[in-house]
Amino acid sequence: MPINLNYQQNPNFPNRYISPEKLFYFLQENYSDRITAVGSSYLGKPIYKMSVGTGKIKVLAWSQMHGNESNSTHAMLDLLEIFKNQPSTKTELFSKISLDFIFMLNPDGSEKWSRRNGLNIDLNRDYLKVSSKEFPLLKELAQSGRYDYALNLHEQRTIFSTDGIHPATLSFLAPSQDHERTITETRKKAMAVIVRIYEKLKTEIPHQIARYSDEFYPSSTGDNFTKIGIPTILYEGGHFQDDYYRIKTRKYYTLAFYEGLVAISELHHETDGWEAYHQIPENKESHFDLIYRNVKLNTDFECILDIAVQYQEEIQLGAKEISFKPIIVEVGDIGSKKGWKEIDCTGKTFVSAHKFPRLDEEVNFLIE
Repeated sequence: MPINLNYQQNPNFPNRYISPEKLFYFLQENYSDRITAVGSSYLGKPIYKMSVGTGKIKVLAWSQMHGNESNSTHAMLDLLEIFKNQPSTKTELFSKISLDFIFMLNPDGSEKWSRRNGLNIDLNRDYLKVSSKEFPLLKELAQSGRYDYALNLHEQRTIFSTDGIHPATLSFLAPSQDHERTITETRKKAMAVIVRIYEKLKTEIPHQIARYSDEFYPSSTGDNFTKIGIPTILYEGGHFQDDYYRIKTRKYYTLAFYEGLVAISELHHETDGWEAYHQIPENKESHFDLIYRNVKLNTDFECILDIAVQYQEEIQLGAKEISFKPIIVEVGDIGSKKGWKEIDCTGKTFVSAHKFPRLDEEVNFLIE
């Protein structure tokens, strides 16, 4: 069946970067009756929970636990915009479920476009130590016993593909609760939701949906939520060819978010179809952003090699959008990996102040 949703981007947030202050103002101006401040960050920024729906099935979701993963926030903002124009769709969905959505759990990291929070803590590895100010807000909600499902919304790097050819634009995971990766009833419930999302979107983005590794991480959020009995679906928004601002990824992430909620409303703890979960291809770490092939260095001996580059994302002071810095991450024989873009340097000249490309430094050479 086709997706029952006409996608529309929220025009108030056209960029991949979302300023926390802009988000807070938007929520206060437009949804003051739906939001509650559940706490604040290390640097004193508010953290808001939006509550939508009257249904019996309770869902907890959160965005930007990692500050540089904004598609999760965009998905909720875009869904709110879509529902303005499709009110009957909204009414039908939220008569079955009640959604608590925590916007920007890590506003300090979001402001500086950093994975970690203001104390450089990875909130997604803070379940046991609870060293941060922000993570306990989420943990206490989850442990309240009110929720039937949880949506752990993230993004992944451009290095992943589904098959060594196509980018993993979306990846999903039903997290493990032990090192043995036991298939529990709780995991089956999450797997059933993921299968339904996959079936809905696989014709929209064929060969671009993957399954994330279910290696057990003792201190991570999803693994521990699963352990306490909450079926948890991990979302990972990834690369789409030539789409580093993730505009297309944003669209499919929003559709997947919606379809996940629909699946939850229909399944309500049933596990129908969960077995197909393992038919979804698993992420492969197969790509770099850019590879220069067959680079002949200006050395006194024969030296021809490959140079791999990854784009480092950053936000400049006062900027409204992120920028990309090309960083050298590997040199030598990179025949086992591919580049989303490749440049064959055979017969060309390597021009640089240095004889060798330097790892972990910005690209400082020309190929002429």
